Amino acid sequence: MIYVSGCVGREPWVHQFVAQPSELSQLRRMVKLRLILWGLREHVDAAQVCLSELATNVIQHVGQGTSATLSLALSGPYLRLELEDPDARTLPTLLAASSAMESGRGMALVDALTDHRWGVIRRGVSKVVWCELAVDATPASGQANGPRVTRAEAILDLYGSWRLPHGRAVSSEGSVLSLAVAEETAIGVMADMLHWLRAHGFDPDDVLDRAQSHFEAELGEVI
Repeated sequence: MIYVSGCVGREPWVHQFVAQPSELSQLRRMVKLRLILWGLREHVDAAQVCLSELATNVIQHVGQGTSATLSLALSGPYLRLELEDPDARTLPTLLAASSAMESGRGMALVDALTDHRWGVIRRGVSKVVWCELAVDATPASGQANGPRVTRAEAILDLYGSWRLPHGRAVSSEGSVLSLAVAEETAIGVMADMLHWLRAHGFDPDDVLDRAQSHFEAELGEVI
């Protein structure tokens, strides 16, 4: 596992969801947030395409409303996406992209994006469809401390003390959050801000892109 000094770690991420078309945009946005935090912004588009194809396969061939689990992890020089569903009988099919049939064309796209690095693992009555994208696992170095980092840590510390809806609270150890908890808290902060932006008529994806541009520009000034 890769850790970055002075930054949140790149811990594997697991998310359970209900496979239905209305969930896809939210899944893509969550993957985008995760990869931005991991310093893999340039791989967002490919990862989102792979996610969409894998999730669509579940919707079309296993059924809408199916409980599924998405996992993201860094494995050496690869970003690994896994999608688990409860049907070990229905397996993805790879067809030529020029085929007139609709079924299987999505996996041809995944095959091309991942350079043939994908497969299926059966786990009893369930299956895991996985794929791997080649990434540069070495993050750009930045300031471990600074006004923005200090301010972010203060926000995370304050945010961690708030009790979330349904009685769920973000735990902390004293006034200093562990890196794993801090990462989840950072995701919560960003997700809440995206909800706020959408509620006020802004485009969350556009704001994410602009924030990433500011971040990269400031990293350039530091370097």
